[in-house]
Amino acid sequence: MSTTTPQEPEVVLIGAGIMSATLGMFLKELMPQVKISIYERLDVAAAESSDAWNNAGTGHSAFCELNYTPETANGGIDTSKAVKIAEWFEVSKQFWAYLVEKQLVNKPEDFVRSIPHMSFVWGQENVEYLKKRHEALTQFPLFQGMDFSTDPTTIKEWMPLVMKGRNENDPIAATNMPIGTDVNFGELTRDMFAWLAKQPNVDMHFGHEIVSMRRSKSGSNKWKLKIKDLNTGEKTRSYATFVFIGAGGGSLHLLEKADIPEGKGFGGFPVSGQWLKCVNEQVIKEHNAKVYGKASVGAPPMSVPHVDTRMINGKKELLFGPYAGFSTKFLKQGSYFDLATSIRPNNIMPMLAAGYHNIPLTKYLIQQVTQSKEDRLDALREYIPDAKMQDWVLESAGQRVQVIKKDEKEGGKLEFGTEVINSADGTLAVLLGASPGASTAVSIMADLLARCFPNQINTPEWQNKLKAMIPSYGQELNKNPELLAKVREHSNKVLGLTSLETAQK
Repeated sequence: MSTTTPQEPEVVLIGAGIMSATLGMFLKELMPQVKISIYERLDVAAAESSDAWNNAGTGHSAFCELNYTPETANGGIDTSKAVKIAEWFEVSKQFWAYLVEKQLVNKPEDFVRSIPHMSFVWGQENVEYLKKRHEALTQFPLFQGMDFSTDPTTIKEWMPLVMKGRNENDPIAATNMPIGTDVNFGELTRDMFAWLAKQPNVDMHFGHEIVSMRRSKSGSNKWKLKIKDLNTGEKTRSYATFVFIGAGGGSLHLLEKADIPEGKGFGGFPVSGQWLKCVNEQVIKEHNAKVYGKASVGAPPMSVPHVDTRMINGKKELLFGPYAGFSTKFLKQGSYFDLATSIRPNNIMPMLAAGYHNIPLTKYLIQQVTQSKEDRLDALREYIPDAKMQDWVLESAGQRVQVIKKDEKEGGKLEFGTEVINSADGTLAVLLGASPGASTAVSIMADLLARCFPNQINTPEWQNKLKAMIPSYGQELNKNPELLAKVREHSNKVLGLTSLETAQK
């Protein structure tokens, strides 16, 4: 086993998922001469969390995800997270439209399609909640056009499969946002990397793993990385002026290897998932929507049940789930020792405290792991009353690592979102966490640019280019209805998506 001569790229991206692909596109457009090296431990891009079969959410825009609009103590609806995510998704669409217009990615129909986003609940208390949610959200321009109904006939038109065989005397309610989307982030990620790989000064290395990383002792701000070729065992050294770790569940271990003060106290809690995949083509044809319900008490956000129409590899699919589970792996193709080896003296107390404060989640995961076929069928029949087990097969979904961080009040807190950590000098950035992740990758990476490239971000060159890529850059769409209408119309047209006006005709 040998260690060869060091290479010196300016930028290293670790992990070939949606985050690294998005950041790579940004950097190559903003700095065409930049040298980029991309390292991925698997043999293809987007094989973990970004893959369509592993991704629990496709086009999260807060139109139908009820966990983004919790009920407040006084009975109101907290819309803050939903508004932020909806705005971020519009930003993503603008960026994707730019990539299509500039022919940096091809065939938008391969990665994004229009599909209605719906919420569905039953029981009087939940009906009242959904009505309040609809009233609260439709005050905002981002959500105007969303319909609400308690009428079984109307709801049957929206989601015939969900209503088939249901007792229509039970109180039910639904919302319907016709301009929702289905996004195949695996296809989009691979499209972006395909373009990047053809650019000068960009090198992609599959089957390579980062063995160690630390600051160079030369007094510079460079990072020294040791990289192992998993096929040959050969090790190489590389130096970089900027490193981004976007390795999904593998990011925490790499953050710990980097040993920056900003990364102390972070831990991870892995949650696995499974889908029921429909194999009856007739049933698949009967449904054409993303229908989300309310999560069980203690359930993590990635486990919000939904009947989900997807387009995967050009074929219409129908999934239900996900059913949550627990595994000590941090990656689907990881090690069962991942959780144990992530524990450090600086994060053990936050992890124990987070566990203590999340006992309902532990109980929920135990219940999910011990489910029988009949239990899963019962859950499915709450949404599809006429479901037959022979029409569905169980498939493994992706692995998610929820962030655990220090908290002054509780000692440790479990977060159900994404967290960007960067070194004080901006030479290293790490993305931890899961939902809504991929759908908001563009906004997350734009924010990362501001954090890690402070000297360039406000220059006229960067500002002009960022506004070309994201026309609403630096402005709040929700506070500017005219701008929202303009950019939404343009993005939808370029991406071949349904406009609100067309959907309502």
